Amino acid sequence: MAPTAPSAAKSASPSQPSGKSEVADLKQQLRQLAGSRAPDADDQRRDVFKRVISCMTAGIDVSAAFGEMVLCSATSDVVLKKMCYLYVGVHARNHPDLALLTINFLQRDCRDQDPTIRGLALRSLCSLRVPNLVEYLVTPLATGLKDPSAYVRMIAAVGAAKLYHISATACLDADLPAALKALMLSDPDAQVVANCLHALQEIWTLEAANSEEAAREIETLYSKPVVFYLLNRIKEFSEWAQCLVLELVSKFLPSDNNEIFDIMNLLEDRLQHANGAVVLVTIKVFLHLTMSMTDVHQQVYERIKAPLLTLVGAGSPEQSYSVLCHLHLLVMRAPMLFSSDYKSFYCQFSDPSYVKKLKLEMLTAIANESNTYEIVTELCEYAGNVDVPIARESIRAVGKIALQQYDVNAIVDRLLQFLEMDKDYVTAETLVLVKDLLRKYPQWSHDCIAVVGNISSKNIQEPKGKAALIWMLGEYSQDMHDAPYILESLVENWEEEHSPEVRLHLLTAVMKCFFKRPPETQMALGATLAAGLSDTHQDVHDRALFYYRLLQYDPAVAERVVNPPKQAVSVFADTQSSEIKDRIFDEFNSLSVVYQKPSYMFTDKEHRGPFEYSEDLTNLTVGAETTENTISAQRYQENDNDLLLSTSDKEDNATATSNGSSASTYNAPSDLSGASLLSSHTPSETSLINPGGPTYSSQSNFSLDDLLGLGVPEAPAPPPAPALTLNSKPVLDPGTFQKKWGQLALSLSQECSLSPQGAASLMNPQSLIRHMQSNYIQCIASGGQPPNYKFFFYAQKDGAATFFLVECIVNTASAKAQIKIKADDGSAAEAFSTLFQSALSKFGLS
Repeated sequence: MAPTAPSAAKSASPSQPSGKSEVADLKQQLRQLAGSRAPDADDQRRDVFKRVISCMTAGIDVSAAFGEMVLCSATSDVVLKKMCYLYVGVHARNHPDLALLTINFLQRDCRDQDPTIRGLALRSLCSLRVPNLVEYLVTPLATGLKDPSAYVRMIAAVGAAKLYHISATACLDADLPAALKALMLSDPDAQVVANCLHALQEIWTLEAANSEEAAREIETLYSKPVVFYLLNRIKEFSEWAQCLVLELVSKFLPSDNNEIFDIMNLLEDRLQHANGAVVLVTIKVFLHLTMSMTDVHQQVYERIKAPLLTLVGAGSPEQSYSVLCHLHLLVMRAPMLFSSDYKSFYCQFSDPSYVKKLKLEMLTAIANESNTYEIVTELCEYAGNVDVPIARESIRAVGKIALQQYDVNAIVDRLLQFLEMDKDYVTAETLVLVKDLLRKYPQWSHDCIAVVGNISSKNIQEPKGKAALIWMLGEYSQDMHDAPYILESLVENWEEEHSPEVRLHLLTAVMKCFFKRPPETQMALGATLAAGLSDTHQDVHDRALFYYRLLQYDPAVAERVVNPPKQAVSVFADTQSSEIKDRIFDEFNSLSVVYQKPSYMFTDKEHRGPFEYSEDLTNLTVGAETTENTISAQRYQENDNDLLLSTSDKEDNATATSNGSSASTYNAPSDLSGASLLSSHTPSETSLINPGGPTYSSQSNFSLDDLLGLGVPEAPAPPPAPALTLNSKPVLDPGTFQKKWGQLALSLSQECSLSPQGAASLMNPQSLIRHMQSNYIQCIASGGQPPNYKFFFYAQKDGAATFFLVECIVNTASAKAQIKIKADDGSAAEAFSTLFQSALSKFGLS
């Protein structure tokens, strides 16, 4: 039998890939459709255009089809034009050389009979943003400003502002601002007028820095003819345009009171507008115009209450929050005017947490003698809210009202009832408020202490609540029978207390209790000072050492310092100054009101905080390691507010300090388990710490230690040798440093103190770099300006490839350093931290 002939290969299915790339396939289809006049050619082009836009949206580079897309744009189909203009606008910026291909067809479309196509083409032409094509924009823009279609004129007005950003010279030479001004004052279409106003404000505001003529032109916008012309047409404008016009009116300076009343009469109906933005900017106009008219200004507050309260209850939660922020600002300036409307600020079940929190602040601000009882009753209901943050805020609000001296008797009773709710967060917040109340109203101590004395410290987990309880135990220990014993139990659990704030309060409370009930607190004070001096937290250690020296100097002086006579606190510090509040009020109807900060605080870099540093080391320009005595860092130049020091260019001629240099330093007592508090320093060192003060003999030290129950001092054990030794010549290039910093996890983050001499020596940051080099710790980059300096150090473990990377931020004003350590071997980070801090503490003492 003859063999069967092979079957013909099946043709590929249309759904199967053709073997070409998708972009090449689209390009081929566009080329085929470019000259097609088939009846369904536009439909086919739409399908291909949609695929091109889809690929472009997905991030695929379809710039290869640029020429074919331009060829296919020769159509009267508006949808195809829009898609083609979108494609051209995206790729013309990335491929300026291809943008030239679009000029002819865009200019041709700018002369099309259809005004929609003319407007779209003009908008696309202005959106190319290619400086080399500026000459092709001027003529279409000038023509567009005179176009019979309002849509085209509207596009041309915005296009003039775009042209100014591309080339200010071309825009001004073509006299486009004058054309815009003439069009603004004569065009019958309100949206064209608004676009011209917006473009003129943008152009002249930017140009005013370099031109006096532009500054004069800005003043003409705020003149009476222009302002009243726009106000008479205010109802024709869209909501956005109304806000633009009213912002302009808020900067107008009327010549007399009649003009003020005329403006307010024209804008009276804007207060009932459905759009919240229009209402707020109208209120801004009213408030600013009447600032110099006290009686009228108060009437304005009364008039704007109803519109604002309506906006709070209507619309989205976001709008309610924004309006509440503005209401809060007004309440802070005139609380009495809103005191009768307190029920409008009661929290609703459906309100988001951020709205509830702001309403609680409002209730606190408007509380007075007439409404305190009702407000406090409502706030007490919120204390049991399932939303814990809101429950906390409600308790704080009750305390704030009490501090305002409104119905204190009833409020104190309510607060003490909170302590019976058996909820940890309620108890903690209440204790903090009771502490503040006792500071202001000491006469309530007996009632409060009777309830607080029944609370067990073991049931309080939050540091602030426990610290408040400890404060009351120390301050009123003479009225609380068990105070010394409660404090003693807390001292016994010192190691289990992780909050430095609680340990600091415990130190002070035990000292106060000692002066009031010495026999019962003697042993507890000794144990507290011993624990404090061995504490790893610097502040706790310093306070314990300070108290010990006070006792050593004179117990009577120590009592006057630690336990002075009680004085009622009349006024608590305000978080904002009146100047800042006035600045926020001047920026009414802006984000400043929502943020509760003037705009410069969140727009100017110098106000973003002293430690505004980037964690990304790629922004640092660092140098490579050279010789042993050369600092490895290069000049860093980015901006005036973050100048890195050039540790190589600024190297002084002085030689580096030797590694074996000695320093006369004071070492705090380190071993207090059963020995002396003063065994680690000599009388001469003590006199060095207290210049001009008397020195003390060993016998006086023995007496104090015996008084505190610490026994007879023993000779101090020699300090242990460091468990870690460093390579004297580590080598690490900047690229590897950056890579390691980005990859390694944070091993340790600590805060330590510098000596006063060290902080003063940082006037020349090179001295710290040389000092650390003498301890085999190299600097790879440094920066900052007084009082904040930032250093990047590195070191290498001797005999191993283990590197330690350090970010050290030093504040010379507080003599504190914040240290972050990353290490190849995390287990050695603690030992390196000890070595690093030891070297840092000796800085400036040699």
